[in-house]
Amino acid sequence: MADKNEILAGLAEIVNEETGLETEEVQLEKSFTEDLDIDSISMMTIVVNAEEKFDVKIPDEEVKNLSTVGDAVTFIADAKG
Repeated sequence: MADKNEILAGLAEIVNEETGLETEEVQLEKSFTEDLDIDSISMMTIVVNAEEKFDVKIPDEEVKNLSTVGDAVTFIADAKG
């Protein structure tokens, strides 16, 4: 199983590249839309980049369930097995 801290760090880098947010701002309890102010277009880019970086598939219908950074980290960790 992938280490959640490594996934969080990788996800933070992706968010930083897409939005310019500092990587320290990307924390498990943060909401993508409310706390980090990420819109749906940026979110889709982040999802695609995360799929490539972590070699996982995140179905479109799952994306709406990933409201917090922690949700995304858990999903990626579980998908990697």
